[in-house]
Amino acid sequence: MSFTNLKYHIVFSTKSRQRALTPEVKPRLVKYMGGIVRNVKGAFFEADGPEDHIHLAIGIHPSIAVSALVRDLKSNATRWLRETFPSHREFQWQDEYAAFTVSESQLEKVLAYIRHQEEHHREMTFDEEL
Repeated sequence: MSFTNLKYHIVFSTKSRQRALTPEVKPRLVKYMGGIVRNVKGAFFEADGPEDHIHLAIGIHPSIAVSALVRDLKSNATRWLRETFPSHREFQWQDEYAAFTVSESQLEKVLAYIRHQEEHHREMTFDEEL
């Protein structure tokens, strides 16, 4: 029997840092993205961020490539946002993303970091951090 524990912290931003992830949009988007991750046998732990990017903490099945999951998250979320919110008909994500592995011993710290993104980015911009 094989055992894997593949946890990731993934970050990607809106195209041109558009401030599209408003308080009206973000909770519903997070719920939608959680469904995408769970549909591919993944675990969705946390997601949050300011209005121009999102942080996700997820676990993935070993049969899923991180790049494929990010591609599917972005494309499906884009379609959903455009269909659900008329003001987001032109919405796009930036092409790039960042993905970091997370050890089990550090998962709670990463989750806390993600939960406090709005506070964190009052002190440091997204560009400065990356």
